[in-house]
Amino acid sequence: MHRAPGTLHAALIIARKDLAIELRTRSAFLSVLVFTLLALVTFFFAWDQTAVSAVDLAPGVLWVTFTFAGLLGLHRSFGVESPDRAIDALLVAPIEREAIYLGKALANVAFVSAVLAIAIPALALFYNLPFGRTILMLGPVAVLAAIGLVAVGTLFSAMAVNTRLSELLLPMLSLPFFVPVVMASAQASTRLLAGRPLEEAMPWLRLLAAFDIIFVVACTMAYPFTIEE
Repeated sequence: MHRAPGTLHAALIIARKDLAIELRTRSAFLSVLVFTLLALVTFFFAWDQTAVSAVDLAPGVLWVTFTFAGLLGLHRSFGVESPDRAIDALLVAPIEREAIYLGKALANVAFVSAVLAIAIPALALFYNLPFGRTILMLGPVAVLAAIGLVAVGTLFSAMAVNTRLSELLLPMLSLPFFVPVVMASAQASTRLLAGRPLEEAMPWLRLLAAFDIIFVVACTMAYPFTIEE
């Protein structure tokens, strides 16, 4: 007799399933990546180099672009299963409901991290930033920002997917919660890229870490209530 998988094991299975679907189609990843690169290029050509330095402008451009690109990716998190009602199979599976949320969130973290892995080097290239230093400084900030954005966005994606105006409802619900993530990420990135001491960026990094911990726990606990009939 086979035992039901534990919460973490089930979450990893669901995450692997979602990533396999995305690797097979690549439609969401390519659309988000194209949007991100186009936004970076658009901001670059609208940039007045005599008014604002690249170090001051680039972090804000990156994180605002990342926020809206993330919304495009998060919308597909539960939407990919809507046509065939595959979510019903997950709900009747012998696993904890929290495992569904965690699996979706893990897949989304991998998704947005892959976008950032291309967007950050592109940002360094467009804005003539020190390539190695930019990646080294923005890497930890990107990980914390991705976790925070995904924690909230995955929950609201589950809530909005079956509504008539899901494309509108997801941004309306998520964007107010994304403000602390974008603000803290931009502030920390600006200080790190400017070569200031790490101590100046630590309050913003602590804010990101606290946001991640609080909302990962809160959203995991809240998810089962979002799918009650």
